[in-house]
Amino acid sequence: MNIYADRGNLIVLERRCRWRGIGFELAGSGLGEPLDAGAHDLFYLGGGQDRDQRLCARDLLERKGEALHAAAARGAVVLGVCGGYQLLGHSYTLGEEEITGVGLLDVHTVRAAGPRLIGNVAVEVRLEDESRPSMPRSAPPRSRSAEEQAVRTTAANGHVLAGFENHGGRTRLGAGESALGRVLKGHGNDGRSGFEGARRGNTIGTYLHGPLLPKNVWFADWLIARALGLAQGTLAPLEDRLEREAHLGARRAAGV
Repeated sequence: MNIYADRGNLIVLERRCRWRGIGFELAGSGLGEPLDAGAHDLFYLGGGQDRDQRLCARDLLERKGEALHAAAARGAVVLGVCGGYQLLGHSYTLGEEEITGVGLLDVHTVRAAGPRLIGNVAVEVRLEDESRPSMPRSAPPRSRSAEEQAVRTTAANGHVLAGFENHGGRTRLGAGESALGRVLKGHGNDGRSGFEGARRGNTIGTYLHGPLLPKNVWFADWLIARALGLAQGTLAPLEDRLEREAHLGARRAAGV
């Protein structure tokens, strides 16, 4: 599945590895093809339309689900974007139809009757330490001044993901699941909870297109390090002037 030029995510991973002298091999796994759980360090599921998701969901369950679970259990990175995020969960419900996901994330998605959640989005994330960062499902409302202060603080520490979202599904986290981040601007999982995405260890789901990684190369480096089992900050630095400008432009578009 690939919409919103999400293959750009794979290009960013390849280039940032190559520029550092790190080997990178990209292998696709199409419908009906097997998936080798031990052959790769990172598994990527892109976004797609409802018809594509139906086809891919069946294939994931019948041919790839067991391998994805085995890969995640050994610590490989599994990243799902939009439709891929939904299929990493338990289910995606469209009216009377329920599409079963692979269940790597404790989330359920329902296609709501209301408007699609569309627009630029910015999310505060905390990834540098725990494998499952603490992210409460609810919090007391903050005043506008407190929210503005939070935005300024987050902007200073650099842990911001910025991108674009366009989804009709509303995703609900299970009681013990952690969100990927807290919405600063935009809709996030459901337009109400204030949370975006989900994370369990090295398995991550998000609604951020744009595509995600060209606008957030710091996150691409985080994924590379996790996939290779390296401590954060040990990758060789790159000259990222243009990449930083792209990130700041995405944040400005979101209003952060």
